[in-house]
Amino acid sequence: MAPISVAEAHDRLMALVGPVGVEEIPLAEAATRVLARDVVAGRDQPPFDASAMDGYACRLEDAVPGARLALVGTAAAGLRHPGRVGPGEAVRIFTGAPVPDGADWILIQEEAEAANDRVAVTAPQTGAPSIRPAGGDFRQGSRVAAPRRLAPADLALLAAMNAGRVVVARRPVVALIPTGDELVVPGEDPGPDQIVSSNDVALKAMVEAAGGAARRLPVARDRPESLAASLALAACADLIVTIGGASVGDFDLVRATAERQGLAVDFHTVAMRPGKPLMAGRLGAVPLVGLPGNPVSALVTARIFLWPAIERMLGLPGDPPAGHAARLATAVRSNGPRAHYMRARVEPSDRGWTCTPLARQDSSLLTVLADANALLVRPPDDPARDAGETISFIWL
Repeated sequence: MAPISVAEAHDRLMALVGPVGVEEIPLAEAATRVLARDVVAGRDQPPFDASAMDGYACRLEDAVPGARLALVGTAAAGLRHPGRVGPGEAVRIFTGAPVPDGADWILIQEEAEAANDRVAVTAPQTGAPSIRPAGGDFRQGSRVAAPRRLAPADLALLAAMNAGRVVVARRPVVALIPTGDELVVPGEDPGPDQIVSSNDVALKAMVEAAGGAARRLPVARDRPESLAASLALAACADLIVTIGGASVGDFDLVRATAERQGLAVDFHTVAMRPGKPLMAGRLGAVPLVGLPGNPVSALVTARIFLWPAIERMLGLPGDPPAGHAARLATAVRSNGPRAHYMRARVEPSDRGWTCTPLARQDSSLLTVLADANALLVRPPDDPARDAGETISFIWL
């Protein structure tokens, strides 16, 4: 297959995946989950006119400097004053308490002096009445629409709407299959010709940050029967991700082995660097993504393709990572026929974001990737760029 563009690969991968279902959970457990069903407020917020300040609830026409108002009760949060405020009267009130009937003004305590069941007005009254009107935040019937990834502020809003439980997208189960005889798991003693597997650890973190549930499977060795066994273990997942073995070398067995197990390949190779040997298809009913084995290639392609795929499985649009504008800190040479995702540092400046591509761009260098916080996006055949020119980047 000829390499396809990044945009086409994204579109074709999004066509392979879709929402995986919903579940109902307690609101207290819904942080970062994706709301799958609208939540409708069952009451106004606040449900009554509430005091915005500590002070005295009274009538504005009575709150003139020198006036002495009779204190006839107290209103606190959760404890309404049962009576009505009449002419020449005031009720001691605290922030959040219901405003008593008859009162239309809060005389803040810094502008009053209380003694002997009387309160004296010590300053002219101007501005707003320091009353939060009923329904001033939201009204009964107000709606929080799905889909929506729930942030802490969203949880506060849903709690105020009295939503004790919410319906959210089920976390898609993503099976991660590292491949290669050269790999040992972190903490083991590698042989003289082996390396420590790092991709599956990083991809687990990325899958979980995107909203999925990652399952790290044992390393599949460079034998068809070992990979076939791993694929069988992953059959109940919502998405299978193989890591490495997707290129064209003698030991790159993923495609051939998976095809013997029933894989229908949709595409294999993308016109990008790092990450050209990217594969996607369906193994029976389960989408499969084959990521490159080089650490930077695996993580860059996962950021561009795997993250949106998980979002789509959560019922979100699954759009490509958003691009942002920055000024180049240093000149870059012309780009070749493949899109280039260069590791870079993006920092704020007095003229907006400034982007500095890192000196070494080899796709095996984890130290460089760890130093980067962004990817400088070079379109295919992009001409040389001078320092100060505007470019596009995506956050890592």
